[in-house]
Amino acid sequence: MARGRSVVVGGRTMTLTNLDKVLYPETGTTKGDVLAYYAAVAPWMLPHCKDRAATRKRWANGVDGQVFFEKNLASSAPDWIRHHTIEHTDHDNEYPVVDDLPTLTWMAQQAALELHVPQWRFGPRGGIQRPDRLVLDLDPGDGVGLRECVEVALAAREVLHGMGLDPYPVTSGSKGIHLHAALDGRTTTDQVSEVAHELAKALEQDMPDLVLSSMSRKAREGKVFVDWSQNNGNKTTIAPYSMRGRSTPTVAAPRSWDELADKRLAQLTIDEVVDRVRTMGDLLHPVAAASLAVGRADGGHWDSDRTEEANEHERPGGTGHDRLSAYRAKRDASRTPEPVPSDAPTVRTDGVPTFVIQEHHASALHWDFRLEHDGVLVSWALPKGEPDDPGHNHLAVMTEDHPLEYGGFEGTIPGGQYGGGTVTIWDAGTAEYEKWRDGKEVIVTLHGFSRGDRRLALLHTRGRGGDEKSWLIHRTKEQPGQDPAGPSSSIAEPARPDSTGSGSGAGRAGSHRASRPSDATTSRGASTSSSSTSSTEPTDHRPMLASPVRIPGALTPDDWAFEMKWDGVRALAAVRDGSVTLTSRNGNDLTAQYPELASLAERVGVDAVLDGEIVALDERGRPDFGLLQDRMGLTKPREIAAARKRTPVRYLVFDALEADGHDLRRMTYEHRREALGTVVEPGGAVDVPPAFAGTLDEAMAESLDRGLEGVVAKRRNSRYSDGSRSEAWVKVKHHATQEVVVGGWRPGAGRRAGGIGSLLLGVPGADGLDYVGRVGTGFRDRDLDEIQDVLAGIGADGSPFVDVPRPDARDATWVTPTLVAEVEFAEWTAGGRLRQPSWRGWRPDKHPDEVVREG
Repeated sequence: MARGRSVVVGGRTMTLTNLDKVLYPETGTTKGDVLAYYAAVAPWMLPHCKDRAATRKRWANGVDGQVFFEKNLASSAPDWIRHHTIEHTDHDNEYPVVDDLPTLTWMAQQAALELHVPQWRFGPRGGIQRPDRLVLDLDPGDGVGLRECVEVALAAREVLHGMGLDPYPVTSGSKGIHLHAALDGRTTTDQVSEVAHELAKALEQDMPDLVLSSMSRKAREGKVFVDWSQNNGNKTTIAPYSMRGRSTPTVAAPRSWDELADKRLAQLTIDEVVDRVRTMGDLLHPVAAASLAVGRADGGHWDSDRTEEANEHERPGGTGHDRLSAYRAKRDASRTPEPVPSDAPTVRTDGVPTFVIQEHHASALHWDFRLEHDGVLVSWALPKGEPDDPGHNHLAVMTEDHPLEYGGFEGTIPGGQYGGGTVTIWDAGTAEYEKWRDGKEVIVTLHGFSRGDRRLALLHTRGRGGDEKSWLIHRTKEQPGQDPAGPSSSIAEPARPDSTGSGSGAGRAGSHRASRPSDATTSRGASTSSSSTSSTEPTDHRPMLASPVRIPGALTPDDWAFEMKWDGVRALAAVRDGSVTLTSRNGNDLTAQYPELASLAERVGVDAVLDGEIVALDERGRPDFGLLQDRMGLTKPREIAAARKRTPVRYLVFDALEADGHDLRRMTYEHRREALGTVVEPGGAVDVPPAFAGTLDEAMAESLDRGLEGVVAKRRNSRYSDGSRSEAWVKVKHHATQEVVVGGWRPGAGRRAGGIGSLLLGVPGADGLDYVGRVGTGFRDRDLDEIQDVLAGIGADGSPFVDVPRPDARDATWVTPTLVAEVEFAEWTAGGRLRQPSWRGWRPDKHPDEVVREG
């Protein structure tokens, strides 16, 4: 439904489009299904969202595509959506409030599948109130699941009852369980957070073998992390009844305590939840009712003493929480190429923490060591670089926190600016924290893309004659992969930074890989004697998942292998005694849907568990997810047989988890690929695509030429991590760009009031300048000011477009179409519009006549 249809929802007129678009490919759930679900549960969901700032996660192209995290209400949003602005020292955030069905419907139309809200509410004048509920997030680590979460939930209920609180469980729609308890609104955010932290620590003391209260990711395996930080004023929690952007449309669903005792307990889907609320109502209603009553005792008026102004220290992103204020104060964004974000940092939750070491040729050569923590890069300057000898400590001077974007920065800071000189990346990768004591001590294992794994400790020298900024950095005696009884024979020592190396080139020169065991696979069916035996069932495994790329410049072919990214359905294949079982990434049995893949047993010489992608190829031999839709979700043998004739599939194998009874997951990527080549013989419906031989840029060019999505880069020394989204595998996707002609602009709202809100764009066509949409994101504030000055001199009396829609033309200011710009976008819509365009900048080297529609 490209053109959409106009509907009236709760007295508001809006246009609903693309209702048949599939947002959940695995189940075929469409945008129309999403809209229907939110309309059905709105009476029970809205009380939990009322007066709360709503942040959204949007999957415009479905859950297999890119996710967009949004705080601000878009300038294109209807003016009837209620919103409040939170003022910061250098910017404002304008949050929508979801308190009626039209607003909820509009967000579903935007493919905002997930809605997240804080534990506090806005008052009638926009002030931030004290929290009216406490939330604990019981998050299971590897090796545990809902059953263990239930055990912890029952223990937490006893503790909360002793505190006079009555908790209600919610299966999160993801992996774990949330506990909600109503508060009376008398305690501050800091006080609630502190109480929640103490409660988590008490549970850990009572159940040390099962409960974890610290943020350490390393220690989460086999335990349930009690995430008390959900009560921080900066944090949000998935709203009750919100959908999840996962492979299937699961929901954050309120449950009864009796249900938690059921051994068949599982996350619920949208159909199950709709049936529940119609018969059972809202099981979480007591929490919503109690929290809505907070502060209304005085004749229905909120307590003005609890407003945002009276609680600045509690305000999310307020001056007490903006850790980048010192960074911004030292830099002029118009004069340095360094990233200078205007917003306060937001804690990233989409992957493991990262680190970067940058070689900085300033007035004195030094190395900048930066660790991701609490939404920023905590930074130290190392005058002598990273130590490589446990017997010698090096000085580390703490500097101001840096934004996460700085992790990928390389360039020259102009002379006269703070830190003037050349910056290059010496090493970067992921960080695994063993200990983090603010202002005192940090113990971390670095997994470097260029320099490998090593364990370091930082210790503050206060009390030892040092000043507040003085720390020591130490390379510990115990190192990753090292036998405590002796030095490691498989991990090489990373090169020490010195003045002879520079940037990525130095990183390549000093790079290394983990040594292969001497008994590597050499013949079909053989495997290493060092790998442990295994006889697991396929359902005991889950595919390892790739993270979005953070620092593409660090992906060098010495340390990374590059594979094409296939547009299909991920599946694990288990070959046992000549038969094949196919399992989806979430554990569903796919075997009957793809009977031609039973031939895999003939192509594998031993019992094995393999990882790969089921694809359907178009006439050019390219994977086409649209074609694969014909094969998905079928259950009747006759339908499957007919679809098999129309749309044959292939299984592209790219990893081996087991072979001939041996567990290969702890082996390196390169060793597993070598084993894969001896275990699987390509042919028929089975293929083993090779890794690409070349650089990332060359691999991306090859991917683009073949019409593929992009590239998956895999660390050569990485192990296979079941069910984890690891940054040892990263996906690099192509981004579409389009040159456009600017033909007008629309005024902004909120903090953009009185200026430009969005630009109206066109591409020359047969009949004139075809309207292709408007762009309102990607701008910095100063960009909009400069653009307004530029456009002021080329005003026009009428529209330059041949077909601009009436809503976009209503309050537009037209300009002569003489200027060319460039935007990045997700895709072209069926109606010829740019989907999700983002501003990249002007193209003064282009004339409007040279602009053509791309792709």
